[in-house]
Amino acid sequence: MEDLRRVPFLIDLMIPMSLSYASVLELRPGVPLGIDAAREHVLIVDDSPTVRLAFERQLSGRYNCSQASSFMDALERLRENEFAVVVLDIQMPGISGVELLRKIVEKYPDTAVIMVSGVSRPQVVLDTMREGAFDYLIKPCDPYLLDLTVDRAVERLALVRRTERYKTDLEERNTELADGKAQLELLQAQIVQNAKMASLGRLAAGVAHELNNPVGFVLCNLEMLGDDMGKLLQLIRFYDAAELPDAIATAAATIKSEIRYETMLDELDSLITDCRDGAERIRDIVQNLRTFSRLGEAEFKVINIHEGIDSTVRLLSRYFTGGNIELVREYGEIPSIEGYSGQLNQVWMNLLANAAQAVGTTRGEIKITTRVHGEMVEVSISDTGSGIASEHLEHIFDPFYTTKPVGDGTGLGLSISFSIVERHSGRIGVETQVGKGTTFKVVLPVKGRDPMDRAMNS
Repeated sequence: MEDLRRVPFLIDLMIPMSLSYASVLELRPGVPLGIDAAREHVLIVDDSPTVRLAFERQLSGRYNCSQASSFMDALERLRENEFAVVVLDIQMPGISGVELLRKIVEKYPDTAVIMVSGVSRPQVVLDTMREGAFDYLIKPCDPYLLDLTVDRAVERLALVRRTERYKTDLEERNTELADGKAQLELLQAQIVQNAKMASLGRLAAGVAHELNNPVGFVLCNLEMLGDDMGKLLQLIRFYDAAELPDAIATAAATIKSEIRYETMLDELDSLITDCRDGAERIRDIVQNLRTFSRLGEAEFKVINIHEGIDSTVRLLSRYFTGGNIELVREYGEIPSIEGYSGQLNQVWMNLLANAAQAVGTTRGEIKITTRVHGEMVEVSISDTGSGIASEHLEHIFDPFYTTKPVGDGTGLGLSISFSIVERHSGRIGVETQVGKGTTFKVVLPVKGRDPMDRAMNS
């Protein structure tokens, strides 16, 4: 019983860590286990003033000690200050120490509670340990044992704090790594997108080179064919008006009936006109591809925003020829700006395609508005689509974030558009109302600075 009274924590069931008897004897009070104990606070709760005073005298050399004589007094002290350790008597008048133990474990989980009692029954010890006590000491407490137990409790708190600090540092490093990974993915996506745009440019150059000459031949020949056909029709109508012998007139009437002569005369002009229109559309498509990609104009230069928007609209004509979307252009008097035409055309394409997809198959309107504000040019693209929900709004410019079904979008369009506008020293914003529509506003400086020059000088 004497051994149990002196070192109760040596029993495995009664302590959270095991120490050999020799190690206990080597430890001396006044030598904390690698901690700055002078800054920690210890609360002594006991209904006996004599016991409280004895404990405080023993511990006050290295800890800031406070006293409490009851359940309510202890709770008040705990609310006022942060305590590393509470030395708590198990038997007190009114509400017992076990109830206070439960309250401390619930509200102050980082505070270690050391129970002290004159009762040495193992079942009582086990019950308090199961309630969350750090240790259990038998009165009268050996001074060395009291010091050692409090030191261990403070050391445990220091370890917990250190672990939490390491955890916080690790989480911050993980966040930094995640941000770095996202940046790398964005850069990779931009590189891939730029490679695609370069490929499109080379394709447009090839198409323009291969089709421009044949289309020119066709258009020229159609012009000549139209003129020649007009002359032939003039001659044919002269023969129609001439008087022919009956046999010849009868044979001619038979041939006219077989070849649908009157209908054919009406269709000839229409056929030539349709062929001419088709060839001109091919020529326009090639020209739009050249305008969009600006193969020969990859340098930073003065560009016409309206021209780039119009060429992009023509490339996206499949969205605006269905009859359900009305395209409204409200162009203001804006100056030309300095930038990369191909990159800005990609911004207009992404915003216009998103607007058309937001309207969908319902009837709606897309409005393009341009205006000038001092040294800045603003381009607004509005739609009457479904709008953007608030939970998606803060993520729309994040790379790979998309609300479209799998396979319908990569989540890179707005992210790349944001990067392009930012690269041109501009800004892009969004205003939306669910069920009413969305407006994207792009603001660009009239006098820009080549992003490559900024990167070299930064």
